[in-house]
Amino acid sequence: MATAASQPEDRPGELVSREELERYAEAVLHGCLGLRADDALIVQARPEHRDLVGALAESAYRGGARLVEVVYAEAGVRAARLRHAREEHLGTVAPWQLARARAELEPDTCSLTVLGEDERELDGVDPERVATDFRRTAQALRPFARASRQGKRRWTGLAWPTPEWASRVYPELEPLEAERLLARDLLHFCRLGPSDPPGHEGWKRHTARLLERGRRLTELDLRRLELRAPGTALDLRVPAGARWLGGPRRTAHGSVVAGNFPTEENFTSPEAASTEGTFRCSRPLSFGGRVIEGIRGEFRRGKLVRLEADREDDRRLLAATLDLDAGARRLGEVALVDRSSRIGQTGRTYFTTLLDENAAAHIAFGFGFDQARTPDEARGSRGVNRSALHLDVMVGTDDLEATGVTQDGRRVPLIRGGEWQVAHG
Repeated sequence: MATAASQPEDRPGELVSREELERYAEAVLHGCLGLRADDALIVQARPEHRDLVGALAESAYRGGARLVEVVYAEAGVRAARLRHAREEHLGTVAPWQLARARAELEPDTCSLTVLGEDERELDGVDPERVATDFRRTAQALRPFARASRQGKRRWTGLAWPTPEWASRVYPELEPLEAERLLARDLLHFCRLGPSDPPGHEGWKRHTARLLERGRRLTELDLRRLELRAPGTALDLRVPAGARWLGGPRRTAHGSVVAGNFPTEENFTSPEAASTEGTFRCSRPLSFGGRVIEGIRGEFRRGKLVRLEADREDDRRLLAATLDLDAGARRLGEVALVDRSSRIGQTGRTYFTTLLDENAAAHIAFGFGFDQARTPDEARGSRGVNRSALHLDVMVGTDDLEATGVTQDGRRVPLIRGGEWQVAHG
């Protein structure tokens, strides 16, 4: 964990040294995306990320990329649309956005999304309008989301500080110092800190361990999962042929891609109709321009039948979002993370799902992953959830207990006292 944010000597006022920024960019492109000569790269970011975007472009072109296309998103534009656009215009997706989404499925195209949002920018927006915009956008992009979960998209999500986001994570610091410390955190989480191996070797070793643990979990051939934590008692079924994933995955085009930078999870897709029991979120959820506290609920026969949150308007936003389609109130993912997670060890909430879901075990409403099944099982009636939604909520705690049950009834401890009981090699 970073404990100090030293000022880069060669670029006063910047977040990290030029060498650290270049190392981060190289790790993203070559340790996550597997960028190849003649590839096209699409980068979606915010204007505050221009230094990182420049480093990504330099690294990509040095690596032989034929094109780097940058799409900047201005946060205030989204907020203005949600506040003032006519109701029938919410969820409008531009034709060129659809064309870009289609291009991202080509085998010689890869894409990055740089996160750094401040959810407070949507304070005061009617939650029903936020949910309507989300539902309509998800439906418009549904074919591309389906192709992505089938492994047809080379994409990585990463994060880089903005002043607003950093001040949310480190409110006790001045904005620039908060940004610097958050940048140090990100390097540490991605195994790019001063105590990690050179280049992105530390990242490669870490993701190799996740791959190996996923292989061992798959070999157990578990048929049921039990999650127990304060406020959480969930039982889930896992079909024959289920796979546990973690770390990089091979796409349908043969590329090896790590979708999250950083990552700490091993996960699978349970049977969508199987979940029984109660859950209570252990961390806030940043969603729809809000930080939602106190999420809790109950499943029966696989479907969410009770949903609560500390604030009623937050509950209404979640409930409206979960009305997207028939699968949105069922689970598509269960992911296990123990307390060795570098993110979890900080004890901080980072107000972005990319980081917070890798701090603790979590479940996800909505779509699951075809790669978490053998091909026959993915096509069958007991295959993955086909919803257009995917919404992660964190349920893990330091005293989480996760137990697997095999076909012959043998109980296998997976996590005890917040620590993995399944070796990674």
